[in-house]
Formats: sequence, structure tokens, C-alpha cells
Amino acid sequence: MVVTAILVCEVLFWVLLLGGLGARYLLGLRRLSTLLLLMVPVLDAVLLLVVAWHLGSGGRADAGHGIGALYLGFTVAYGHSVVSWADARFAHRFAGAPPPPERPRSGLPAVRHEAAAWLRGMAGAGLSAAVLAGLVWFVGDAERTAALLRFFPPLAVFAAVNTVVFVWDCAAALAPSRRAQDPGPVAGWSGPPPPTRRGEP
Repeated sequence: MVVTAILVCEVLFWVLLLGGLGARYLLGLRRLSTLLLLMVPVLDAVLLLVVAWHLGSGGRADAGHGIGALYLGFTVAYGHSVVSWADARFAHRFAGAPPPPERPRSGLPAVRHEAAAWLRGMAGAGLSAAVLAGLVWFVGDAERTAALLRFFPPLAVFAAVNTVVFVWDCAAALAPSRRAQDPGPVAGWSGPPPPTRRGEP
């Protein structure tokens, strides 16, 4: 039941997103577009209510409930960025907006980009953990919610890997800027003159 609800919410997410952007940029119906896009976060609330209702009515938590908690956390964390990403491309393709800026590859702009990505990942893990803990507290039965506890270690592993990737990408982004700051050889000077043969000036 919960897995089915997750699949339905995922399909509806893309239907509402593409429908909202299509209504704005293809049909010029801005109010309808706003309404459809505002319904996207409602899907998360509906899924949370489905999971809580199933457990509250005596159901035993299984992997589907844990996946639902993770889906909720990461959807909330990444939902806005996905909408912004799609909106920028729709605006460029159908409304003559400038092309979306390319991802910065080096320097402080790249570090800021990686920091934002790291924060989204950590927010997703934190929200997922909060949903899991909230469901455990809501049910109040350790035996029926034991399956949910098995999802905390993977979240901790994800947070650790996310941090390692962040540090690695920041180091790679700053390396080119350090090379750019190295003055290297002086302009117009290519090293010592070649040795002259005896008898030459």
C-alpha cells in the first residue's frame, strides 16, 4: 500500500510540474500554472498522512514505510531545486529567457555550488531521520516500528559519503584557482639564454 502511494505521488509530482510549466509557458495561463505548482508540496503531506494512518490503524512497519520516510525527506529537500531547474529550461525553450547558467567548475563559485548541494543532501537525510523518528514516536510500539530503525544507519552512511564528496569536490574546485594565482615565468622571459660556442659573441 505504501509503495503504491509512493509511486502515485512520484507520477503526480511530474504531472503537476510539467503541467504547471506547460500552462505557464505554452498556454500563458499563469494562475493555473501557479495553482498546479502549489499542489506539488501537497503530495508530500498526503503521503505522510497515508503512512501515519496505516501505522496508526494497527499496521506493522515494513521496508515500504521506511522508503516512504526517505522519499518524503529527500523530496522536500530537493523539490524546490528540481522545480527551479525545470522552470529555467522551460523559460529558455519557450519564453526566450537566457540559457540557464552552466555549473561553475572552479574557484569560489564552484565551492558555493558544492556547498548548496551538500546542504540539500544533509537536509534530505535530516528530514528523513525526523520523519522516521516521528513515526516511531507516533506509533509508540517498538515492536511494530522495529523495521523503521534499520533505516537510520544508511542515512548516517549517506551523510558521511555526502560530506566526503563535498570536501573532495571543493578541493578539486580550488586547485585550478591556485594554479591560476601562480605567476609562473615572467612574460617575455623564456629562461636562461642558450650557451654560446667558443669564439661566438
